[in-house]
Amino acid sequence: MSGAALGVFRLNGQFLAVADKLARPGGLTAAWWQVLGAVLSEPLPVSGIARAMGITRQSVQRIADLLVEQGLAEYRPNPAHRRAKLLAATADGHDAVRRISPGHAEFAASLAEAMGGQQELADAVEALRKLSAALERATGGDDAR
Repeated sequence: MSGAALGVFRLNGQFLAVADKLARPGGLTAAWWQVLGAVLSEPLPVSGIARAMGITRQSVQRIADLLVEQGLAEYRPNPAHRRAKLLAATADGHDAVRRISPGHAEFAASLAEAMGGQQELADAVEALRKLSAALERATGGDDAR
């Protein structure tokens, strides 16, 4: 357990550093990219973004407000819940993420090559998904346990 946790903590730090670098051409930070990326295909409530990303609702709310302030996202009415508005990417938000795509694709290819190929990378991603699902089952979905 300790080895897995330490490895994931290190991996998280490495991914955040890479994501910050990749996000710069779009004028974003890794955190902004993460939240904006969650709503590129469909608007979501802040709580839904937080659940999907495994981060706190308060963190998402703070970033969502900044994205709205910068014109990269907007709040829309939520037909399912009057008070919980939906966050949606604006055209400027979509453009910001599009500017990241070339560097992201280049880095993804480089990472796959460093892993020994696409299949090796896919296998590692699948192992991470299994670990995440096992943790969710072991904690009953309560990440704070």
